[in-house]
Amino acid sequence: MDLQQVIETTVEGLDFELVALERAGRGLLRVFIDHPEGITVDDCVLVSDQLTRVFTVENIDYERLEVSSPGLDRPLAKPAHFARFVGNQVKLKLRAPREGRKVFAGRLLEVTEGGVRIELEKGPAEFAFDAIDRANLVPEF
Repeated sequence: MDLQQVIETTVEGLDFELVALERAGRGLLRVFIDHPEGITVDDCVLVSDQLTRVFTVENIDYERLEVSSPGLDRPLAKPAHFARFVGNQVKLKLRAPREGRKVFAGRLLEVTEGGVRIELEKGPAEFAFDAIDRANLVPEF
């Protein structure tokens, strides 16, 4: 079982959603979790404790573990993430330039079979999931 699968299985078993996983320098492993009712510090501690046990059993190498909520600018990594936030402002960073740029921002209109439609200043545009390098919600106040 790969790291992503181990973490996702553990997090979902605790009734949370794995939003994102990051490996950073010096053995840092960041895990972002979510729940429809929000995330508390106690939730992060619960997931962290369980992952620490699982990592020991599975012999997963890491130095430090951080578990947190995805924040207001939460990443959108799966089609289900996009579907949940239709109507919200999003920012996309593409893998390759399109129309001379890689970053696009606008209101998420819909999720299609292979991507998303975003309302840009000059009108709607469609972006394929495999063309998107990174996507985040844009906080609205």
